[in-house]
Amino acid sequence: MSRAQRLLTLLQVLRRYRFPVAGAVLAQELDISLRTLYRDIGTLKEQGADIEGEAGMGFLLRPGFMLPPLMFGDDEIEALVLGARWVASRADDELGKAARSALDKIAAVLPPELRHELDASALLVPPNGLPVITPMISPQAIRQAIRCEHKAQIYYQDVKETQTARTIWPFALAYFDGVQLLVAWCELREGFRHFRVDRIHELNISPERYPRRRQALLKAWQESQGIDSL
Repeated sequence: MSRAQRLLTLLQVLRRYRFPVAGAVLAQELDISLRTLYRDIGTLKEQGADIEGEAGMGFLLRPGFMLPPLMFGDDEIEALVLGARWVASRADDELGKAARSALDKIAAVLPPELRHELDASALLVPPNGLPVITPMISPQAIRQAIRCEHKAQIYYQDVKETQTARTIWPFALAYFDGVQLLVAWCELREGFRHFRVDRIHELNISPERYPRRRQALLKAWQESQGIDSL
């Protein structure tokens, strides 16, 4: 492993920890000596990484560090391009613009030979063959409620056209061809429920945070559905 790759791997490992992690643990995971680890952490600090801690105390990477120009493998580049093209084709306009913008930013820091691979990717997303049902509410509002982990009040019409008022804890949004599915904890039903976004007639974000963290809700929902977490 080159030193540049080792530094990148060290950053990725540090990002997994929310609490200080011992240098010995990091060194063992990277299969390097403690002396090399301390030298690599010093290098990352010089490059602007906000790493707190010291030898014997553990290390913690604070959020916000911008990576220098990245190196990607061919499969990684194709995964990025395919994912961005799918989002641009299937998601709402705002997310589509964000996907294209993200690709542009990645392309701007790639070496010329990798930039060519990104531009020449032959993995294509076909046009959506199903009619896209335009929701009555803003997808951005749903994503905002999910990000801030706030409760939301909705008026929902089910498949039998029965309309009910619900207080929900929205924590995930799934995209399918032609339709989006909001995953939430429903206070009315006291359980996880799936709401087609095009059947939500009104959504109001509450100033009240829901009592569980989004990550915990997502994990519990995945376990209830028999879905492996990514």
